[in-house]
Amino acid sequence: MGREGMRAGDSDRQRVADQLKTALDEGRLDLNEYDERVQRAYSARTYADLDGLLDDLPGTVPPRQSQVQPHAPAAHPAAAPVGRDARGHGGRHTFQSALTAFLICTVIWAVTSFTAGHAYYFWPAWVLIPVIITGVGALTERGRRDR
Repeated sequence: MGREGMRAGDSDRQRVADQLKTALDEGRLDLNEYDERVQRAYSARTYADLDGLLDDLPGTVPPRQSQVQPHAPAAHPAAAPVGRDARGHGGRHTFQSALTAFLICTVIWAVTSFTAGHAYYFWPAWVLIPVIITGVGALTERGRRDR
């Protein structure tokens, strides 16, 4: 009797399940295929049953040799230079974002007021406060650059 006919143990089934989990994490298996193979792994009786589950999967690659680059954490916003956001954009970008948010809120207010048949309290005015603040900041930054 060869190795394929020998009975597998719990640790053998667990090792195969761990390798299947790694293949799932690497994107080599979809969730349904992973689930099916894990069920077959835990119900396997022989090494041949287990080997068939891994035949089409390559071995795992150590992280230091993989092509995946580790994620570099973003700088904390407090570390950004004065007058710039966390991505290094100046006040103009922040002003445009705040203005966009204000316009979206205004459209929502207009649609809800129109469908109700009367004007509701103009709550987008509260969103206008950051627009004004960032607009003043953008103008101040532009004035500093022009000097």
